[in-house]
Amino acid sequence: MTTSAESERNGEQPGMHTPAVVSPQAWETAREQLLVKEKAHTRASDALAAERRRMPWMAVETTYTFEGPAGKTSLLDLFEGRHQLIVYRAFFEPGVFGWPDQACRGCSMVADQVAHVAHLNARDTTLAFVSRAPQADIARLKARMGWEMPWYTVTDSFDADFGVAEWHGTNVFYRDGNRVFRTYFINNRGDEQMGNTWNYLDITPLGRQEVWEDSPEGYPQTPTYKWWNWHDSYVADAAPDKKWVEVSEAGEAAFRAEQASRKG
Repeated sequence: MTTSAESERNGEQPGMHTPAVVSPQAWETAREQLLVKEKAHTRASDALAAERRRMPWMAVETTYTFEGPAGKTSLLDLFEGRHQLIVYRAFFEPGVFGWPDQACRGCSMVADQVAHVAHLNARDTTLAFVSRAPQADIARLKARMGWEMPWYTVTDSFDADFGVAEWHGTNVFYRDGNRVFRTYFINNRGDEQMGNTWNYLDITPLGRQEVWEDSPEGYPQTPTYKWWNWHDSYVADAAPDKKWVEVSEAGEAAFRAEQASRKG
């Protein structure tokens, strides 16, 4: 390994001050020590998600209108019949750097890392992007970039009313019949973590809807892992595949056994 001093003597850029190189045993010990803190971080994140599921809701009293591929549509329509809706405000419109060929670089990076929306849909959740660009431009951009999430055009005060007129952000809504409620909002660095199915579900009022979660009484929950599927194989109201149930239960049992042995 080249040191900083050696690099400077050779007329190269100074090297990085890298950590020590140790034996496999010492490396494993260091990893185990850090894992204690990482597990605590995971548990703290789970506790925050549980608290998030207990946040008060805000009723949405205004009827908002968007333009979609099929014409005018409402905020209620954006749910696509599901109970939960996650709306990311992406900046793609005149005046944005990259227009008209590209959306904002940061918003585009968010779009690039969005997982397949079928997994969210299987948890009664719809993800949608909104911008002020016309639908023709949105369709062109989606085709060029290979993006498949629904993407609508803002036509009224939706962005101003929900804190995303000047900066990107993610709003979460819940539908109870024809009533819509705002349940959560993140922006700035909070949006950095988004794109992963789990992170999206963790900001929704219903969460991942798995039995291990700390959720209010009566919230929908199903056995952990059992609902997972290939993105093209979800079937509404279908029972979990028997073989997958066996595989997932065996894997979970092995995981629990390993955890127990570590504590022992």
